[in-house]
Formats: sequence, structure tokens, C-alpha cells
Amino acid sequence: MASNKRTILFQGDSITDGARGRSDDPNHILGHGYPYLIAAELGSKLAASEPKFINRGISGNRVSDLYARWNEDAIALKPDLISILIGVNDAWRIMNRLPEGATDRFERAYRHLLTETKEVLPNAGLVLMEPFVLNVGAPAEDWPRWMAQVAEYQRIARQLAEEYGAVFVPLQQPFDDACRSVNAAYWLWDGVHPTAAGHRIIADAWLEAVQGSALAIR
Repeated sequence: MASNKRTILFQGDSITDGARGRSDDPNHILGHGYPYLIAAELGSKLAASEPKFINRGISGNRVSDLYARWNEDAIALKPDLISILIGVNDAWRIMNRLPEGATDRFERAYRHLLTETKEVLPNAGLVLMEPFVLNVGAPAEDWPRWMAQVAEYQRIARQLAEEYGAVFVPLQQPFDDACRSVNAAYWLWDGVHPTAAGHRIIADAWLEAVQGSALAIR
């Protein structure tokens, strides 16, 4: 019997959601994206400690949406490690000048979420993943503006990771590097959502950053 089971929670938008199942069927509950790849890798290697992986990503979510459901989809689950990938939908609302993007709540809502988590779950490790885009699909229609907006969110995510003692997972550079040999759509088919190969890039970056840190899952 495992003596040190750990619960790892993945949170975010559609990139994390990965069309996950909403039942208890273990074949579908993690979706078909990077959380599944990470769980497959660590779940196999660390089977003796029986780590538990939970995916609560929801397509379309912004940071404010995460915060609105944080009690039931994070705090109540009492995870040992919380991994968050968020930001592209905040940018999308602003880029499309939608009512939901009338004010930019990214940093303010993210800070509220992290502060509350630290207060209620002081021993939970935090992993903040860098939002990313590539110059194809919707972002290509106004690339300078898209990249400027996302770059600001990247700066904020990195800063918050430092402030809250979280592991930061850089993702823009790995995708930029991948585009040197293959076109952007191969990795992010619409400039935002990863293909299977794109999810592999995310999973590899996560494993390198987290497993090389003090929050490494053993």
C-alpha cells in the first residue's frame, strides 16, 4: 500500500480540459492533452506511491472563471500540488473587444486566487504555466497586438510565480524553438490550441520544470 500518496490538480481552460470526461471513467477523466501525458509518465514511473491526478480544466475559462469555481474545483479537493495554465481566453476577449474583456482582470483575479490558495492550503505546491500563442490562425490576424497582450500575461505569470513561491513553466520559448523546423500550425493548429505534438511539448516542459524543483513528485 502506498504510504505517501499525492494529489496533483491540473487547472485551466480548453488546453487543459482536453475534452476530458465528466464521469468517473478513468479512461477519459484526464482528457487527451498534456495532463494525460504527465499522468501517464509519472503514474507509471511512480506507481509504488500511487499519485492521483485530477483534471478540472474547463474550456473557455479566464482567470476570473477559475476564481469563481475555486472552492469546489480546487480548495475542496485538497490537492498537494496545483498546476495552472490560463490566460489565452482573457486575451481573446480583449482582442475581440467583447464585453467580457471591457476590463483586464488577469493579474487582479490571478492574485486573488493565489492569495486565497496560500491562506487555505498553505502546504500545497503551486505550478504556474506560461500562456503562449503562435503566429497562425486567429492570432495571425493581428499578431503584434496579440503578442503584446500575451507577452504581458507571460510577464505577470512569471512575476506571480516568484512572489508566491511557485514553479514557473516556460512554454513560449519551447514552441518558438519548435517552429524553427516545422510550421506553427503543426504545434498549435489555430495558434492557440495544441495538436498532439504540441501537448507533448507542454508535458515535457512541465516535467522538466517541476521534477527538477523542490516540488518534484516522488
